[in-house]
Amino acid sequence: MRSDKIKKGLERVPHRALLHGTGLSKKDLDRPFIGVATSFTDLIPGHIGMRDLERFIERGICYGQGVPFLFGVPGVCDGIAMGHLGMCYPLALREIVADTIETVCNAHQLDGIICLTNCDKITPGMIMGVARLNIPAIIVTAGPMLSGRHNQRKLAFVHDTYEGMARAKKGDISAEELSCLEMEACPGAGSCQGLYTANTMACLTEAIGLSIPGCGTALAASAKKRRIAEASGERIVELVRKNIRPRDFITKKSLENAIVVDMALGGSSNTVLHLMAIANEAGIDLDLKTFDKISKTTPHIANIEPAGTYFMEDLEYAGGIPAVEKRLKAKLNNVLNVSGEKTFEIADKARISNDDVIRPLNKAYHKQGGIAVLSGNIAPEGAVVKQSGVSDKMMKFTGRARVFNREEEAMQAIMNNKIKKGDCVVIRYEGPAGGPGMREMLAPTAAIVGLGLSDSVALITDGRFSGGTKGPCIGHISPEASSAGPIAILKDGDTIIIDIPNRKIEAKLSKEEIAKRFKNWKPVAPKIKTGYLSRYSRLVTSADKGAILK
Repeated sequence: MRSDKIKKGLERVPHRALLHGTGLSKKDLDRPFIGVATSFTDLIPGHIGMRDLERFIERGICYGQGVPFLFGVPGVCDGIAMGHLGMCYPLALREIVADTIETVCNAHQLDGIICLTNCDKITPGMIMGVARLNIPAIIVTAGPMLSGRHNQRKLAFVHDTYEGMARAKKGDISAEELSCLEMEACPGAGSCQGLYTANTMACLTEAIGLSIPGCGTALAASAKKRRIAEASGERIVELVRKNIRPRDFITKKSLENAIVVDMALGGSSNTVLHLMAIANEAGIDLDLKTFDKISKTTPHIANIEPAGTYFMEDLEYAGGIPAVEKRLKAKLNNVLNVSGEKTFEIADKARISNDDVIRPLNKAYHKQGGIAVLSGNIAPEGAVVKQSGVSDKMMKFTGRARVFNREEEAMQAIMNNKIKKGDCVVIRYEGPAGGPGMREMLAPTAAIVGLGLSDSVALITDGRFSGGTKGPCIGHISPEASSAGPIAILKDGDTIIIDIPNRKIEAKLSKEEIAKRFKNWKPVAPKIKTGYLSRYSRLVTSADKGAILK
């Protein structure tokens, strides 16, 4: 076993003494050492239920005759970090999580690992870490939150708080109703109720094969989730004994499966960043063209919040990811799951209990998948839009640029009713390096929706969007402004042309005019000059490369 390096031989007497100091018996030293990387924290609703799941994972590891070792991984809540300096940190946290997994597992020579995770950047960070290490691993996602309730109406976090804030500003709802929404939108443990980044990544982790079937949508605090946690603990010991490792699951074919599922569900555009970063750690080439190619041939068959009307609980009760794979079987590769089963076997056993939540391919909500990749003289290296959340009316749009160098400036203009029909809000210097950290723009996009402008106003940025975003919002514009991307020289009043069906995003500017403007251009000074984010800013690559560190 790998752990023999710290527990076998005469020269390891001091090591064994320390291990015995933790309470281990001599018998324990003959068993596989299994790390349980847990991102439990009181700060995040998606993670507050993890203490319970830790117990069941430990139980499973012990059933399998392994020795469990819990260690902590940091987590932040994107929703709480949103709209202020805090949002510079979540994407940068992804790298810290991956480094933490690598550091602890290598320092202690653990034989295998269970990653207990849930929210946006923590899940991909953990997968990046295990792909880098390539020791036996299983991912357990802690599960979606139940919908809230107000006057018998289902509530979702984004729709009923971020958009509710703008509706209150507009006078459509009272302060009293807004207060009720604030109290009831998040009724307890779990990741936010729609196909935001956390739940999208949970579904894609299962599609890749790194979670036991059913894990991606099994609800937080459910007995099913407990059973999955226990089964994962028992199974990881078997993976160690058989030396079955993450790169046996993370392959080009399994990543293609994840993209197919992503497009069919209409998931978060952040998955583009994360799947490319995971592929990079596994030594697999994956680029933006692959996402767009798969999107063009994969129908959108699930209409989940925020763009749709259903919730994650509805997807779970309709059959979860196995049922989605059943619908998509003809478009999927038959790859291995950590359970020992293959995709087709899982799909064949699945039952679809609601034909509207998971529609047949010939009755899809849209003929193409959830994400489109655009390019043009604003984004020579690409940009991303969640097209499943865009109305037919706004699939093609021409508007006048309203340019802002920070999210806060744009948000102030939106909330002060300074953005009008026909405007294209441009938010720049918010990319991976320029942000730094590529902040999510959920607050301004939700405010645009809440003010009733989503069918007349577009937003483009070198930052990114939460999975909660809907409407004509184009993010990940590459190169970013701080790297001399053309978005840097846009001015108020410039004509912006967005053509999603034809995958184009253009400014009505000649090459000569763009070159002329760049002669007088100077980048905005870095917003943060010290600490981790300063180092991150100097090392991070562009969004079209997955915002990985070099």
